[in-house]
Amino acid sequence: IELFLLENLSVYMFLFVSDPRVKGWFLLENYTPTFIFSVLYLLIVWLGPKYMRNRRPFSGRGILVVYNLGLTLLSLYMFYELVTGVWEGGYNFFCQDTHSGGEADMKIIRVLWWYYFSKLIEFMDTFFFILRKNNHQITVLHVYHHATMLNIWWFVMNWVPCGHSYFGATLNSFIHVLMYSYYGLSAVPAMRPYLWWKKYITQGQLIQFVLTIFQTSCGVVWPCAFPQGWLYFQIFYMISLIILFTNFYIQTYNKKASSRRKEYQNGSTATVNGYTNSFSSLENNVKQRKQRKD
Repeated sequence: IELFLLENLSVYMFLFVSDPRVKGWFLLENYTPTFIFSVLYLLIVWLGPKYMRNRRPFSGRGILVVYNLGLTLLSLYMFYELVTGVWEGGYNFFCQDTHSGGEADMKIIRVLWWYYFSKLIEFMDTFFFILRKNNHQITVLHVYHHATMLNIWWFVMNWVPCGHSYFGATLNSFIHVLMYSYYGLSAVPAMRPYLWWKKYITQGQLIQFVLTIFQTSCGVVWPCAFPQGWLYFQIFYMISLIILFTNFYIQTYNKKASSRRKEYQNGSTATVNGYTNSFSSLENNVKQRKQRKD
């Protein structure tokens, strides 16, 4: 009977009783705003490209630089605060509950709220794609990742806002420092020839998911007071991201590399998919100038 009551109490706590430490926090008191934001996001993804179909693309280079720089700095702040909070709280890598870190737990909770809120800010990634008519970048992976993260982290912040939840957010914040700094620099045309690490950002994201699965699995093998249901859910979600990101990586980089090899073998290095290769054109112009000088 005691075991039955304990199990039912755990289910009740999971479904209805959120963590009192976040009571009254902005956007956390009620799920409705998060749900409405998510629905609006999906509506804009659907209707936005149709609205922009016969309109000129929006450049917004200055706004993009400021936006990406802002997210780079926010990601750097979150990464630093999470690392120092975990260190101060003496967090256990293998399994950390949500109530034994003392004041460090509150530090983690505060920064993870910013992590949750950053997922709302990141909806702008998609909106910029729509305004600039880069619809090929609005993939199933892109929409799935953005739409789910805000909702998942609303529930995380209400029930498990610290403890074992820190790991994935810490890695993701570090990856986002690299990613948004890349996008910020790529908005400046003069910087684009020097940006070579986009491929490695995707590799870093895949490594992040694998490491998160490993660390989450530790909490399953060596359990503590952290709810097991959250651990299983995170493993499932990470697997879904690995599948989608691996497919993206293959489609983007492996196929692109093979197509380049074919073009080189066919002796057609000057054009790629109908667009002039600027480096090949530049090389030809240099050769012609040398010939004229001779």
